[in-house]
Amino acid sequence: MPAYDAYETLAFERRGRVLGVTLNRPDTRNAVNKVMHRELSTVFDDISRDGGADVIVLTGAGATFCAGGDAGWMQAMIDDPGEFRDCAAEAKRIVFSLLELEKPIICRLNGAAAGLGATIALLCDIVIAVDTARIGDPHVRMGLVAGDGGAVIWPQLVGFTRAKELLMTGDLLTAERAEQLGLINHVVPAEGLDDKVVAMAAKLADGAGLAIRWTKTVANIPLRKLAQEMMDASLGYEALSSATADHQEAVTAFREKRKPVFTGR
Repeated sequence: MPAYDAYETLAFERRGRVLGVTLNRPDTRNAVNKVMHRELSTVFDDISRDGGADVIVLTGAGATFCAGGDAGWMQAMIDDPGEFRDCAAEAKRIVFSLLELEKPIICRLNGAAAGLGATIALLCDIVIAVDTARIGDPHVRMGLVAGDGGAVIWPQLVGFTRAKELLMTGDLLTAERAEQLGLINHVVPAEGLDDKVVAMAAKLADGAGLAIRWTKTVANIPLRKLAQEMMDASLGYEALSSATADHQEAVTAFREKRKPVFTGR
């Protein structure tokens, strides 16, 4: 059974055969920095080897699920492009390890999910959201290509026309609208979120475990194939966009708390 003590940005809790995993940088709205990115690239492989866990519940600490990439880390990757190259393999592993994990994953969407946070949520098997949550992929608002999995999963869930609009505008959806479009399975008020998640986890944990795992495995075959076909190009284009003036402007504007002025360069 793997030990999770070495993880710095993720917290873990066992409830019987259910393993809770929490994105744990609440002071930054669980924004993904270098350390969390590395840990997300290994945690699902570790969970796959955890004989004490049959069902996974993934959530965020505080009022946000995950705000996407950390602006400070984005600036570091602008200053040293090698930083982006180094994290590309991790980005692929996050997507592939989520899709390859046989154990069912419930996303407890406790608040906003943006960018990579939205991708991680949508790559889970069942998404149960609080009614105040919002979800979207605003990579373009940071002058970046949605290369870390958004272009893979969004069209499969909402169709190409809607997905392209949402990815090209970076607009965030309310939980209610996301449920209507098929992105989210269930939307509940805050006071009912934990009861709904616990009930779903218990239902899966009490079910025919191998049948459930292998059903997920078969259902994910098209997504795994698609990720293999797309991720190299997706990350390549994101790397190109990370070197643009518009990306630097977006990061600077975010840190200065103002609206960016894009030039298309």
